Amino acid sequence: MKVNLVWHTPEPQRVVAMSARLCYSPVGAEQLAESMTEEQTAKLVQKIVDLGHLSTLEHVSFTFAIEGVSRVLTHQLVRHRIASYSQQSQRYVSEHDFEYIVPNSIAANPEAYDKYHQLMDNIRNTYDELISMGVHKEDARYCLSNATETKIVVTMNARALLNFFTLRCCERAQWEIRQMAEMMLEQVRHAAPLLFKKAGPTCVSEGYCGEGAMTCGRLAEILRNSR
Repeated sequence: MKVNLVWHTPEPQRVVAMSARLCYSPVGAEQLAESMTEEQTAKLVQKIVDLGHLSTLEHVSFTFAIEGVSRVLTHQLVRHRIASYSQQSQRYVSEHDFEYIVPNSIAANPEAYDKYHQLMDNIRNTYDELISMGVHKEDARYCLSNATETKIVVTMNARALLNFFTLRCCERAQWEIRQMAEMMLEQVRHAAPLLFKKAGPTCVSEGYCGEGAMTCGRLAEILRNSR
């Protein structure tokens, strides 16, 4: 899996702070941005995040280029509707030699892995045969597996990302999207550490589990390790 933060709003924390100050200032945004010190910016952003007044975080966005993930993952990812997606098309891109993602539970079991690998070979051969029969790629793709590797570009604003990290960094999230979310979180924390200081599942950010009866049961352990 490759996750790369390829672009973000320049000076995202300054943009958030400027947007917040504008609501209560008689002067314009440009003047505010020029006059605010780094200390003032950091103090205001910290206050915004601590209070949960997150509307101004919607003014900054982050764009990721993601590769080496499965269609299982992207089917989950696009459920996050406040985002923009551009995904590699199976309608136009040939999948003759498609790569596929192997879950650890299958890779660790030689018998299961052999069956899995054989199935992927059968799918690849069937796809090739359909194409050779004159079937269009947009129809031949119907036989492809959810495990087929795909590439996608994702853009989310900072508020949407906080919600995404709350849900997808949780221990109960599916393993592949959780791995991707953790890689995304690590990179945005470098770009805007104050905005994402409290990002993550509620057990880490707020000290409680929001999963109710579906909890993983590790809250006490997680709290001990976070101290």
